[in-house]
Amino acid sequence: QVQLVESGGGLVQAGGSLRLSCAASGRTFSSYAMGWFRQAPGKEREFVAAISWSGGNTYYADSVKGRFTISRDNAKNTVYLQMNSLKPEDTAVYYCAQPRGSYLHVPHTIGEYDYWGQGTQVTVSS
Repeated sequence: QVQLVESGGGLVQAGGSLRLSCAASGRTFSSYAMGWFRQAPGKEREFVAAISWSGGNTYYADSVKGRFTISRDNAKNTVYLQMNSLKPEDTAVYYCAQPRGSYLHVPHTIGEYDYWGQGTQVTVSS
């Protein structure tokens, strides 16, 4: 049973920062890539960032490059998303996700992920 639990969301003013966490359990965390996605009101879920199993490779959506940083601590079975210079358009429910299998590249599409957390709300006020 794979379980992913996000935390760290909240309300922040534009230009501020938040750090999201996702705790994983149920299988060997360090063997899999991890990703972050988000879904804003009235919009479809979109990719935000992903990191390889080793943490050596990352991939970001153009909309967050230079502002967000994904990282992981395999000893703690946790993946993080540091969000800086937040904008109102970053407002969304943020989900962490894990693919079913392993990839030679960093997976960065919804279809490549199979396990999802419950989400954590991030609201950025202007």
